[in-house]
Amino acid sequence: MRPIKVLVTEDSIVFRELLVQNLSRDPAIQVVAVAKDPFEARDAILQYHPDVMTLDVELPRMSGIEFLRKLIPQYPLPVVVISALSDKVFDALNAGAVDFVAKPSISSRKQLEDFIRNELLVKIKIASTVKISNIKKTVALQQQQQQLTHEKGSSLILAIGASTGGTEAIFAVAKELGTDIPGVVVVQHMPPGFTQMYAKRLDDQCRIHVKEARTGDKVMPGHMLIAPGGDMHMHLVKVNGVYQVEIKAGPKVNGHCPSVDVLFESVAKVAKNHAVGVILTGMGGDGAKGLLSMRKAGARTVGQDESTCVVYGMPKVAYDLGAVEYQEKLDDVPKRIYSLLNKM
Repeated sequence: MRPIKVLVTEDSIVFRELLVQNLSRDPAIQVVAVAKDPFEARDAILQYHPDVMTLDVELPRMSGIEFLRKLIPQYPLPVVVISALSDKVFDALNAGAVDFVAKPSISSRKQLEDFIRNELLVKIKIASTVKISNIKKTVALQQQQQQLTHEKGSSLILAIGASTGGTEAIFAVAKELGTDIPGVVVVQHMPPGFTQMYAKRLDDQCRIHVKEARTGDKVMPGHMLIAPGGDMHMHLVKVNGVYQVEIKAGPKVNGHCPSVDVLFESVAKVAKNHAVGVILTGMGGDGAKGLLSMRKAGARTVGQDESTCVVYGMPKVAYDLGAVEYQEKLDDVPKRIYSLLNKM
């Protein structure tokens, strides 16, 4: 199997050289070219036809985001963004980047090597498996204006899990949810710090209220709680008859913390048949077993279909396990959610 051809686009000479040196140590990776700005990157893409490009957001002559907006419609290419802690990363994902990693400090060589080995290399390898046709497939969601046929109160729960490609997929679902929707709990694999910005971004653009979850937050209708990135899992609990979330430290599950499986298992235990579970695009199998537990407990379940997934991993594993009751295109997921809730 031939190595993955990688183009590194980074304006810092020191960081660029460190990236090339460390990436090249992996026999599965071949750094075919480097570029210090989007114009050099464009020429390198045409000459070397890389499988994946790493891209800094802040670049001279043209920002990485503007470059993506010009590049992806004409030359769909899996791009992994390397970004400092900034909400600009979500503009990059919206413009067609597959995934992102948080830019580390280069003052510590060990920290950099850990970043390359444990984060960037993994993201590059995942990006290389992405279907080109799904990198920037604009989902023209119709404003379906779904609504519940009768008040559900706080007795129901909507649980959503996603990974690679999930930031845009979750937004596509969230913007179709009205304030009548039961409380929503979400795990999206994301580095610490970014989940708070992501929640704020959704809160500004959706009808429902969205926030990064904290222990003790009540799961209320018209509200979405997103598990904080880092080293803690989010659990659904019930205190005095009221759904709440508990954020607590724990080991990685399926290589992730927070883990979709941990959330879904808690929903299966606490909410049983008063829940709807949704698994969206993502690499690996996190959430599949938890979704199966939800279905066995009487919950209704939905999985995103292959044709609209950036990576058809998590939904496929869940489907193969028998955890997915309905498999839907992304733009049909909100409609299915409302349909199931109206039958509960």
